[in-house]
Amino acid sequence: MKISDQERKLLNALQSDAAASLAELAERADMATSTVWRKVQEFENAGLLRGRVALLDPTGVDARLCVFATVRLADHSETSIAGFASVISAHPQIMEAHAVSGTADYILKIRCRDVEAYESFMTHSLLRSEFVKSVVSSFSLKELKYTTALPL
Repeated sequence: MKISDQERKLLNALQSDAAASLAELAERADMATSTVWRKVQEFENAGLLRGRVALLDPTGVDARLCVFATVRLADHSETSIAGFASVISAHPQIMEAHAVSGTADYILKIRCRDVEAYESFMTHSLLRSEFVKSVVSSFSLKELKYTTALPL
């Protein structure tokens, strides 16, 4: 989908505040309100706009600890890959999962209350999975940047 400069303005406005009214979005994107409504519909129908969410403060919902876990699979069969995908889907504390190149197979971003909660999750869920060979955990000490906005 080719995106015009004006559409980029609209998408940036949506990324910064999806709860903004059509009038506010129209003002930020220099478009008519009816055009904004039509464009948002087009973005949704094309799959470009995947959803509108509220971003919560992890501290406020007792998910202060951020862990990046590198996972190596026991093997790389289709059964193992599909099985590991089902493990990922079953656990809401796994916020992101990426297949990666290098020595690990996946990197997971996990949010938990504290180290004890993570240890319990890792011991009782990840390491008990028949699909997982090993997990190496890195704890975020400080978040320097966080954004959900894609560069347009």
